[in-house]
Amino acid sequence: MKALFDTSVLVAALVGQHPRHEAAVQWLNRALAGEFELLLCSHTLAELFATLTSMPLKPRLSAKTAEQLIADLLANPITLVPLEEDDCRGLLVRAARLPLTGGVVYDALIARAAEKAGVEVLLTLNPRDFLRAWPEGYERVRTF
Repeated sequence: MKALFDTSVLVAALVGQHPRHEAAVQWLNRALAGEFELLLCSHTLAELFATLTSMPLKPRLSAKTAEQLIADLLANPITLVPLEEDDCRGLLVRAARLPLTGGVVYDALIARAAEKAGVEVLLTLNPRDFLRAWPEGYERVRTF
């Protein structure tokens, strides 16, 4: 099975104080143990860094700590799905047609990566946004 993780799942897995940490870390550990192939949209790395460094944690995560968490994650067998210019242009056309506005467009980028990679599962903590952005992916968008 190929599973693409949304940023929300990675944040929950990496931040022990997150209310969904235990379930998220179980999914991540299963992937890292080779139970299934783990994929990430390339832009997820920047979104993950931005989220980790802006969360209202006490103490707040430093940029160095966030970078190290992501580096440690990427030291594992993970497939990054790059988005090309055509993907991004097509996404803008799709966003205007659906219509999608605001931050859901970032979820649409991740959904495009899932579609492009042919994953069986797009794992997220906010399935409604993904279903708005990728209604054709209804059977692939899952949460826990």
